[in-house]
Amino acid sequence: MKDHAATQGACPFRGTRMGGALGSEPQLDHWWPNRLKVELLHQDPPQSNPLGKDFDYAEAIESLDYEALKADIRSFLHTSVDWWPSDYDHYGPQMNRMTWHSAGTYRIADGRGGASEGMQRFAPINSWWDNGNTDKSRRLLLPIKLKYGSKVSWADLMMLAGTVALEDMGLPIQGFAFGREDAWEADRATYWGPEGWNGERVEDAPAGPREGKPNQMVTRTLRWEGDVKDDHYDLENPLAASHQALIYVDPEGPNGNGDPMDAARDIRETFSRMAMNDEETVALVAGGHAFGKSHGAVPAEEVGPAPEAAPMKAMGMGWQNKHGNGFAEHTMTNGIEGSWTPNPTRWDNDYLTNLFKFEWEQTTSPAGSIQWKPKDPDAPRTPDAHIPGQMNELMMMTSDLAFKVDPEYRKVCEKFLEDFDYFTEAFSKAWHKLIHRDLGPTSRWLGPDQGDWFIWQDPTPEVDHPLVSEAQIADLKDRILGLGLPVHELIATAWAAASTYRDSDKRGGANGGRLRIDPQRGWEVNAPEQLGRVLSRLETLKAEFDGAGETKISMADLIVLAGCAGVEKAARDGGHDVTVPFVPGRTDASPEWTDEESFEWLKPVVDGFRNYRNDAVGYHVAAEHLFLDKAALLKLTAPEWTVLTGGLRVLDQNYDGSDWGVFTKRKGTLSNDFFKVLVSMDYEWRPHGEDERTFDLVERASGQTKWKATRCDLVFGSNTELRQVAEFYAGADGEAALVRDFVNAWHKVMMLDRFDAKEARKAAVTYC
Repeated sequence: MKDHAATQGACPFRGTRMGGALGSEPQLDHWWPNRLKVELLHQDPPQSNPLGKDFDYAEAIESLDYEALKADIRSFLHTSVDWWPSDYDHYGPQMNRMTWHSAGTYRIADGRGGASEGMQRFAPINSWWDNGNTDKSRRLLLPIKLKYGSKVSWADLMMLAGTVALEDMGLPIQGFAFGREDAWEADRATYWGPEGWNGERVEDAPAGPREGKPNQMVTRTLRWEGDVKDDHYDLENPLAASHQALIYVDPEGPNGNGDPMDAARDIRETFSRMAMNDEETVALVAGGHAFGKSHGAVPAEEVGPAPEAAPMKAMGMGWQNKHGNGFAEHTMTNGIEGSWTPNPTRWDNDYLTNLFKFEWEQTTSPAGSIQWKPKDPDAPRTPDAHIPGQMNELMMMTSDLAFKVDPEYRKVCEKFLEDFDYFTEAFSKAWHKLIHRDLGPTSRWLGPDQGDWFIWQDPTPEVDHPLVSEAQIADLKDRILGLGLPVHELIATAWAAASTYRDSDKRGGANGGRLRIDPQRGWEVNAPEQLGRVLSRLETLKAEFDGAGETKISMADLIVLAGCAGVEKAARDGGHDVTVPFVPGRTDASPEWTDEESFEWLKPVVDGFRNYRNDAVGYHVAAEHLFLDKAALLKLTAPEWTVLTGGLRVLDQNYDGSDWGVFTKRKGTLSNDFFKVLVSMDYEWRPHGEDERTFDLVERASGQTKWKATRCDLVFGSNTELRQVAEFYAGADGEAALVRDFVNAWHKVMMLDRFDAKEARKAAVTYC
């Protein structure tokens, strides 16, 4: 028993034990795992960025000596270091893998993942099993990063290192664009799948500290419906990877089953969700596997935890290997051991040649993983990556054999075998797409060697005419309001165009005027019949205006201007005289410049701003969480999200013209009526069913139903953080603030894709 007297005065506070500190578990998300995490709208704040708010990355790139940087990378590739020696005396394959795995997290469903912020530096991606030892790749690059400092971001350097490596090993490249600005904190928002610790759902994971082996999260137990051999075999949206903690697919086949045909099915599903077709898929894999080797020299149990769980002595790196020297010939990464070609640092067609020339038999690696070796004992051999004079058998993975057994993949492979020049060009273009897919339109691209544009960049034409003046803008607003179209339809058209934007991969938005063409013109959420009527009137007005002189206006600009005119009219009707900012300069893309298939992925299945929900889709997440997701893609803060929703409701913006959440008797007038009803205790919220998807707002005094609402309406009154904002707008001085803030948030959304007009994107209304 402790001496009670001895504990007195032991610390400057009562008690003798410290149980936690800032951020120690449990926290809010552990107590209430399904809470709406509004704070995720404010991730990676300026306070976390040591570069400061005035840092201009475009200016930094202009001052960068691009050729000197490339020369330094090439020199590094051929300079092995003792603490992590290069395979084959060339770091090229290792850099290639790091780059590929950083860019390869991109998924087309929501545009998240990818290389644009260098997120491979942070959890959870830095500790995924599939990223084993990429921490060493970045540490090897550190001297170059330190030399150039803020003139090049980690995100750009990681992409450039792999690209220069390919060029050094003989692949012609399509150019390289800078412009990826670094994040400065881990991504706590992106949904990477339902599997948590040991494959359990997150809410079922055990409490308290957890340490484990680096493969504990490698599972596919919850993201798939059906079996790979079933007709119904469905991967949950918005995911692309077939497994938690993998970039693509299991190289041993689904669930490690060693079946190449099953592997082909997973490959096609995964790569298509990365926005790659069959030819691009084969080019990327066959091209990537022309270089380097896979590492599976030791059992997994001899490898320590990933970076996020590693001890401090590991210096921020993970996967400490206890076998032998822990690196070089004793390296352990994915468990498969060997190289695909006899010349692992030279661009050639040996990968496909070997794959098709020889029959392959299943075997296992030293780590016990399934792999394949040639049946022919006279097949070419490959030099050991570290032991001089030692020659090893060639290796193929189950996922490699998929390209031989799948009929469509086989056709692509045969084409590449017949025409190496065509294969070279296909791989070079597919690589260019892989590393630039989430960089956005070319107006964001920086640097002197960007290369030609491709349709996947969502191109728009250059402006080739004088832009409208302030006087012409005012005249056009009057003419728009004189078209006889309801104000809410003008606003709806502009919102439909601009709100397709997603900041994850900088796609969508009003620029390009793609609302006029398929597939967007026909989306149910855009009310196609109403949209067609508005576009027809605007096209007539455009023709009249363009025919009157040299000054022209694009449909993209006219659509946005019509919405601005509608918002001004709605504000005036509420007694607020305000000018909504408008910046001309958008241009109209043609159908030929539009990848219809990839744009279909921008179609929302849920859109809380317009109370839209596609009931043909199965949902395992509450509507308000999907609404939060949409707000994040639009780069909205919590107050901006709140004020836009309340404003759009009273402006009658439900996609189907319904009254859900339209808490006003003055439809089409910009007011704070929505918030006054929302926060009032005069009403009781009565759900229509146990799922609480929809509600009646019943007047307590009379018992009469006055309004009806969805979860996407009422979350602004039920969530404690959003309610504080709603109460502000409901106050006596709230309406003037609402008009001011709505207009600023409206302008922000209209300008999200105007990378050509950076300064004009800023809020411009401060007083109403």
